Amino acid sequence: MAEAVIRHDWTRDEVSALFALPFNELMYRAHSVHREHHDPNAVQVSTLLSIKTGGCPEDCAYCPQAARYDTGVQAQKLMSVDAVLERAKAAKAAGASRFCMGAAWRSPKDRDVVKVAEIVSAVKGLGLETCATLGMLSDTQAQSLKAAGLDYYNHNLDTAPEFYGEVIHTRQYQDRLDTLEHVRAAGMKTCCGGIVGMGESRGQRAGLLQTLANLPEHPQSVPINQLVQVEGTPLAGTEALDPFEFVRTIAVARLLMPASMVRLSAGRQQMDDAVQALCFFAGANSIFYGEKLLTTGNPDVEQDRALFRRLDLHPLEIVETDSTVHADILETETASASCGQGCGCSVAA
Repeated sequence: MAEAVIRHDWTRDEVSALFALPFNELMYRAHSVHREHHDPNAVQVSTLLSIKTGGCPEDCAYCPQAARYDTGVQAQKLMSVDAVLERAKAAKAAGASRFCMGAAWRSPKDRDVVKVAEIVSAVKGLGLETCATLGMLSDTQAQSLKAAGLDYYNHNLDTAPEFYGEVIHTRQYQDRLDTLEHVRAAGMKTCCGGIVGMGESRGQRAGLLQTLANLPEHPQSVPINQLVQVEGTPLAGTEALDPFEFVRTIAVARLLMPASMVRLSAGRQQMDDAVQALCFFAGANSIFYGEKLLTTGNPDVEQDRALFRRLDLHPLEIVETDSTVHADILETETASASCGQGCGCSVAA
């Protein structure tokens, strides 16, 4: 098949047509594009830590950290630099190449950004890639985080523009796009995806991916999250998404954004190994590693290591450069022998 072309002008009809392909045809096309741009047996491994938990004033219907929902999540203050560093060192020792830090804010105050910048600098000093998700950012806040050494900023679109109002009322879609623009202008890479299984239609899943693919720059990381239903949130009890529809979403994301890292994100704990294997074949090549994603569960480390061994997958490691490191990710020299790393990822900022 013809070499994949990087496009930013996808129509909704074109994306819907990809979703409608026979499953085996879609998988063939997605895997072929994946092989053009990536090592098909390598997976980037991240670890996610909630550095400030709960108490968020937003009303995102999926989120257990919203203060208005009774989900059992206890609000906690921003962690200290030393406490975060301890967790980052453990993540690196376990095989993670990127350390992601999440804080449940609608938008951080400038004094909060100063504290987070200190944490970012310390984690960056360990030789890890750094990522943060703190809510909406101003242009100057984005510049401050970039100066501190932040490589990636996560800010998900969550869903299609026309379905967004069914899920969130306290922040507008344009607010999310504005933050992404501030992040790009500051010179950071974007980590931006969405959540599926929130009651949206296939056409609306197509709309999410169309919007992501038509951004001025494709997000370097695209987390595709399957809704983790948490008792006490408005979306608890939503009909579960068919697993093959989730795999189709991964495959279409790979076709639309060939060079991006597509992250098999939240919801892996509810997926069996066969579904995860199909996702890797369809183009997922990034995961979160560890037993917890912010406040929801994730497969434990030993389970992930066993899955990597069974699928002959190996993790990627970063090589330090004068700039950020994503383009220079390489295979570990000993991965084929040890196959000893894990997976997982997160959702929504």
